[in-house]
Parts: sequence; C-alpha cells; structure tokens
Amino acid sequence: MVAVTPQPPAASARLTMQSIEIAAETTAIRSLDWDRDRFDIEFGLNNGTTYNSFLIRAEKIALVDTSHQKFRQLYLDLLTGLIDPTSIDYLIISHTEPDHSGLVKDVLQLAPQITIVGAKVAIQFLENMVHQPFNHLIVKSGDRLDLGQGHELEFVSAPNLHWPDTIFTFDYKTGVLFTCDAFGMHYCDDHTFDEDPEILSADYKYYYDCLMAPNARSVLAALKRIEKLDIKTIATGHGPLLLHYLPDWIDSYRVWSQEQTKADVLVVVFYAEDYGYSEQLARSIAHGIVKTEAAVELIDLNTTELQEVRELVNIAAGIVIGMPPQSNTDAHAILSTILAAAHSKQSIGLFESGGGEDEPIYPLRNQFQEIGLSEAFPPILVKEAPSQSIEQICDEAGIDLGHWVTRDRTVKQMKSIDSNLDRALGRLSNGLYVLTAQKGDISSAMIASWVMQASLDPMGVAISVAKDRAIEALLHPGDRFVLNVLEEGNSQALMKHFLKRFAPGSDRFSGVKTYAATNGSPILADALAYLECEVKSRLESSDHWIVYSSVQVGRIAKQDALTAVHHRKVGNHY
Repeated sequence: MVAVTPQPPAASARLTMQSIEIAAETTAIRSLDWDRDRFDIEFGLNNGTTYNSFLIRAEKIALVDTSHQKFRQLYLDLLTGLIDPTSIDYLIISHTEPDHSGLVKDVLQLAPQITIVGAKVAIQFLENMVHQPFNHLIVKSGDRLDLGQGHELEFVSAPNLHWPDTIFTFDYKTGVLFTCDAFGMHYCDDHTFDEDPEILSADYKYYYDCLMAPNARSVLAALKRIEKLDIKTIATGHGPLLLHYLPDWIDSYRVWSQEQTKADVLVVVFYAEDYGYSEQLARSIAHGIVKTEAAVELIDLNTTELQEVRELVNIAAGIVIGMPPQSNTDAHAILSTILAAAHSKQSIGLFESGGGEDEPIYPLRNQFQEIGLSEAFPPILVKEAPSQSIEQICDEAGIDLGHWVTRDRTVKQMKSIDSNLDRALGRLSNGLYVLTAQKGDISSAMIASWVMQASLDPMGVAISVAKDRAIEALLHPGDRFVLNVLEEGNSQALMKHFLKRFAPGSDRFSGVKTYAATNGSPILADALAYLECEVKSRLESSDHWIVYSSVQVGRIAKQDALTAVHHRKVGNHY
C-alpha cells in the first residue's frame, strides 16, 4: 500500500512524501522534490530528485538515513505517523551529507535513546553537526547487527561513494542493499521502482559521471565487496529503487568504472572534506577533469595514509590540492609527502577551501614551481560561499588541467587516423558560428562549425559540442542560448577573439559588442544573423554531444551577405 502526503499550500516548490512497503517489515520513506532543477554545478536537473529513507521493523527497529532539511515537517509527520519514534532502536547513517542526514538532530530530539550506527568518520562528523551527546555504534566492513526475525544486517565499507564516510547496509532476510548515493539518480516520479530503464538510463549515467566517475577505483572496490551478497533490491538514496533490472544497473557501474580506470593519465585531487567548501570545490574541479577523459582520484586529506599518497603522486600526471586549515598537522605531513613525491613532468593546481584559516596558498605554489611543475590554472581564491560562477571557474580549471595532462594522447589520436580518410573528412565544409549562453551568473561562448538545421516543425537546429567544452554545462534540456552566424569577409576579429584561450572564469565577452537577446544570452552586434534557441534534447556520440534545439526567434542584419565558411584540410580536428 502506498501513502502519499500532498504538498502544503504555502510551499514555494512541490514537495510530497511517499511511504511504501518494499520488502518484509521494510518501508521506504521517500521525500519527492519535484521542482529542484540544480544539484551544485554538476547537475542541471530535468526531473527533480528524491531523498530516500527506510524503516525496518523487526524485534529491534532501525531507521536508515533521514532526509533533506527542506522536508523537515513533512518527513517528521510521516515518520511519527508510521511509528512511535521512541521505539526506534537504531539510526543507520549511510553517510553524513546533509541531504541524507539533515534531520538527524530532529530525530534525536524525538528519540534521544536511539543508537546512531555509522563509520568512524561519520560519527566524528555527526558530533560536529548535532552538537549534543548521543549513543553510537561504530561499524566497519563485515560487522553485523541482528534486529531479530531474520533481519541480520551486514555493513560494507564504501568510502568515497561519494563521501569518505559511506557505508552500505545489507539485510540478509530481504536481500535489500541500502546504498545511499551509489547506484542512485536524480529522478522524481511516482514510481518507486525502476519500471522503465529506457526512461531512466540517461539520468543514471549522468549521475554516475558527475558523482561516481571521479572515484572509479573506489566504485570497483565496493563492487568487489558486495559480490558475495545475494542482492534482491538496491535501495538508493536518490531516485527510484532498483529491482527489475538489477544486474544491468550493477554491470553498468562496473563497465564505466573499468573504462575510467583504464585511462592512461591520472589526476589526484586532494581536499579536506570537513573544512570550508573543500569537498564541493574539489568535485567541481574533478567534474571538469573527467570531461577530458582523464582518470581522477579524490582523496580526503583527513582520512588518507602517507603510503597511499606517495603511490598516487608517483603515478599521477596532475595534482590538485585544496588548502587545509593551518592547524591540521596531519594534513601538513601529507603536503610534505606530496612535495617530496612530485616531479617536473606533472601539472599542479591549487585552490582555497574557504574555511577562514586556510594554509597560505602562495608559499606552496612557489615550492611546486621550484620543483618544476607546470601550473594548469591560476590559484582559485575563495572568500565567500561558492556561487554558481565560482563552481563554473572550478569546472573550467579542471578542463584546462585535463587538457594539459592528455595533450600527448590527443596528438597521438590525431596522428593515428588514416591520412586519406583524414583528408577526405576535411573536405566536409561547414559554416562558422559563435554559440553564446547566459544562465544566472554564468556566461560562456564558443566557436561552432558543426551546425545544421535539423527539423522544420518545429524549426530546430542540431549542434555538435565536444564534451570537454566549458559551455557544455549550459546546454542541457531547458537551457537557452543564441547561435550567432558569422559573415563572410567580416569574421576574422570575432574568430580571433573567441579562439583564444580564456583563463577559468574570465569574461568571454570583454571588448566585444553585445546586446541581450530575449532569452538573456548575448547577441554579437557584428554577427550576420542570430537565432534564439532552447535545448530540447541531447544525444551522446563518443566525444561529442549532439544538442538538438528549437528556434524561437531569428534576425538577419544584411540580406545579401553570405555566411562565413570553414574549409579544413584534415578531419582530425576543427
């Protein structure tokens, strides 16, 4: 039986609750956030998201995770309607990210007798979050907790998926594996389970790329730990629960992670998870690196070992460091280890964590320069809570670093194409355009040549955009942009400007005459014509996205002028 709680009338966004029995004595409590359209810089959400919590009612009663703070009253009303909170024995914390643990303090106020179960790091984080004493039980891989009636729980350590304190919980009676972020997706609808994989697959892959790909090695390690378990259902922290196509979902994680770890170059990103905005900024940088098909390893300065640091730095092509607090002596030892293991063939990038007491960034920068490392991007200095523009700077910095460490591979791939095929492909001529986009505080632009009209009703165009383009983050379904058509004989100045390398976060339109389109994106005053477009869908094609967009408005400046044309000699690059 499914219970649904309607949206409160005063809510500014549609928030609903769902409770449903998913297995014997096991209830899913799902907080449905229908209208959320962004999850940090990585996620432009098309289908909202959910925050999933679970209740196991045996001889002993366990609650697995809570919900986001925005659902506080809705969640607590539903929970207290299902059970007397004072009868709950355990609160299992899969990890302490606020969208899953945001109501821990509220639950403790209702049920102070509860024993909180989590990894050692999770319990430490919670002590700093709730600011009150609580009963706790620290667990590690292989530990078990017997709730009675056959509900014996086994805990599986899964660090970095996607927080360092992550644990999975497996119920031997029901075969349910509670995984929090792993195997999830940002997708909100009334279906509790994975009814239609074709509808869900794009969001599943997008979620993996943004959250799990930077820790592909950790994904493979977790998959190995759960191989022996007879899993019937994966109860995720976001999106539908996985039941009907379980082997396919798990195998996708394995294949994607194996592909990611086979990348011939590795970038290690060090951050201090519980300090300032270190983790958030590190993930934005890692997101940009992944776009260039370099492998990424995210390492928490608070939980790593010196030997692991030495091994990773020895094989890394690039290193990124989020500055820890000056008082963290363990982190200082790690920084010294990184300096001792680094060498001149590597690239380096540094960013502030924004905690207020960051280790000074420039003395460390000078030390790396003395060793001979190449700086992939200027130091990122954070003085306030990161905005979308700061996160975009981090994303672009990651792209720049990824391009640096993969440059030899790129050249090798270009040379590997058959010369006759290369020259033949080069004879496919294209027009020249500048794609411009503005979304909130973020603006971007790129030269485009792979453009074509794609439909008549509605009027639509298709544009091929490389996955490692900074503007790619602004071209998801629902986003708007302007396609500026360049004029034959009058395109060189604009071409020269937009083909130059821009530092992360720099103004692409400085010195260029523009005015705003009705959709908010810049129109180039010197363009021959422009089209105002809205992204409708994206098709993945190896190293590019094919972005299909409808056209709402179009204007032309000169009736008799022609579009500038790009004639290439070879087809292995633009």
